[in-house]
Amino acid sequence: MNKHEINKIINALFFPLLFVVVSGIVHALQYFLNLNWFHYGIFPLKVENLPGIILSVFIHGDLNHLFNNSVPILILGTSLFYFYKEIAVKVIMWIVLMGGIWTWISAREAYHAGASGLIYGLFAFLMISGFIRRNKQLIALSFFVVLVYGSMVWGIFPVKINISFESHLWGFISGVVLAIYYRKQGPQKVVHVWEEEEDEDDENAYWKIKQDLPKPKIQIKYFFKPKDETKKED
Repeated sequence: MNKHEINKIINALFFPLLFVVVSGIVHALQYFLNLNWFHYGIFPLKVENLPGIILSVFIHGDLNHLFNNSVPILILGTSLFYFYKEIAVKVIMWIVLMGGIWTWISAREAYHAGASGLIYGLFAFLMISGFIRRNKQLIALSFFVVLVYGSMVWGIFPVKINISFESHLWGFISGVVLAIYYRKQGPQKVVHVWEEEEDEDDENAYWKIKQDLPKPKIQIKYFFKPKDETKKED
């Protein structure tokens, strides 16, 4: 791995790592100061909880919840910034906003908090984008995401009552929508262009262009060989 690739990975890791650090600081303050900041999460159809659409992604119930969300954020977030650097910030912002608003409109009456919706959005975006763009590297990334996090799909169904499947579902749908919307931006399928043979009817074909080349001089030399009269015939 050359220096350029190492720098690219470090740059791609910066924002996901910053997100995890901020979430860790928020949770540490909540824990050591004995605070409960779940009321800053999303509570459906309450106008005073609209800020929770953004704030909720930084709030976690316990250390286990924080850790379980931090690892996928680092992996999926770094992959997003590495392969889709030009649109990565837009994708994250729209996943948070779209998934959060839809959760605020339709979810059950409870406080919904955590970065799970964002994780599901990143998962869906990376998975769908690779197949849409038909880029070998991105398709490989899609298969990697499916292999490692494919079981996450079950999280969009109401399997566990204490889990906000609504934020998972709307985050996933947001990722799919954004993958389709941004399909023309970022890396694309590599298209090979082959040179075509010149048309025989093309007047400008190279073999039909008159070129002022010097004419070669042709010299013909004759050599006379005298008959040998000493040789007698039988």
